[in-house]
Amino acid sequence: MDTAWIIGAIVLALIVIAVVVLLARKSKGRRLDSRREQAVEHREAARARQLEGEQAQAEADERAARAKREAAAAELQATEAQRSRAEADELAARARDVDPDQPD
Repeated sequence: MDTAWIIGAIVLALIVIAVVVLLARKSKGRRLDSRREQAVEHREAARARQLEGEQAQAEADERAARAKREAAAAELQATEAQRSRAEADELAARARDVDPDQPD
């Protein structure tokens, strides 16, 4: 009977060890699944941020291009205005030269 008890205790111990090992593996699997889900969420958030950043950069580039075009147009307009003033000054000088009522 002592041998039967020893064998029974060993079998019971092996069963307990097997159950503990199975529970540990299952727990580890749940933790891994949880971490995988977290990784997926982080990747999705990172992708969303990446897209936001790309869109913001595109808008900034567009705004810079628009500002550059506006600066070029303003420079052209200033040049034309200066040319018009110079022509007006030249015409005024000619008018003074040909005006008989202007004192010399």
